[in-house]
Amino acid sequence: MNVKQLRAFVTVAKYQSFAQAGEHLHISQPALSLTIKALEDNLGGALLTRTTRSVSLTPEGEVLLPLARRLLVDWEDTEELLRQRFTLQLGRVAVAAMPAFAGNLLPASLKVFRQRYPRVNVTVHDVINEQVLELVRHRRVELGIGFEPDSGDALHFEPLYLDRFVAVVPADSALALQARVTWRELLAQDFIALQRPSAVRLLLEEHLALEHGKLAVAFESHQLTTIGRMVANGLGVSAVPALCIGQMQELGARCVPLVEPCVERRIGVISLGDHKLSTAAQALLDVLLAHTRPPEVTCVP
Repeated sequence: MNVKQLRAFVTVAKYQSFAQAGEHLHISQPALSLTIKALEDNLGGALLTRTTRSVSLTPEGEVLLPLARRLLVDWEDTEELLRQRFTLQLGRVAVAAMPAFAGNLLPASLKVFRQRYPRVNVTVHDVINEQVLELVRHRRVELGIGFEPDSGDALHFEPLYLDRFVAVVPADSALALQARVTWRELLAQDFIALQRPSAVRLLLEEHLALEHGKLAVAFESHQLTTIGRMVANGLGVSAVPALCIGQMQELGARCVPLVEPCVERRIGVISLGDHKLSTAAQALLDVLLAHTRPPEVTCVP
């Protein structure tokens, strides 16, 4: 069976006339007769009884009629649903973003997206970078936002910007008055870090190992908010991606450019390399690429 055959059968049953049904469907009577015959041949028996004056349903036709009507309604509903999704009148998209991005830069892009596509639902998974990659790999989300994955990973990476780490220091610290802070100066203080397996923690340890050895940590936390409050209350210092500057300052800490070395890594949108994005996910990607505005931090040697 196909939709054309079912629609022809239901229309003939409605009008009990091939002539009227053909007129309604805008096809010739012979073409309509061939369509009904093809349906009957496919199913294995007559669905309609034809006389010179009328057309009536056989018992098998009586069984098929309500089912055919329901199938056509479902088909039309499906067509309309997909049409609305392709035109972004309806839709759903899931994105995973590491907390530093989700809590600082993502809301501005989501506001633009919502203004353009008010009936498209967006689910945000606020998780560490490693979980972002896993959610993308297992197709639980279409888009992830995080650090650039290794080149050998079967993921597509669309860069947003190059993020640099900044020092987070108490507002009343002498370091807060400097134009820039060296890692040696920062690490002379009690250091507060994100807990493993945070990509931020691992990235810092990797870059600092050669010149400064193992990272000595006084306090650890899973949450950037907690780290910001610890620093603001004078428990120590920290280092975070520049996209967290606003968040750290709202918590009462101060941010200063970090040098010797400059620690930086690209942040972007991650998706499966062999997977075509849905219309809604592609629209969100376009908004992210056009409207992500990271803070400008100059890394002066």
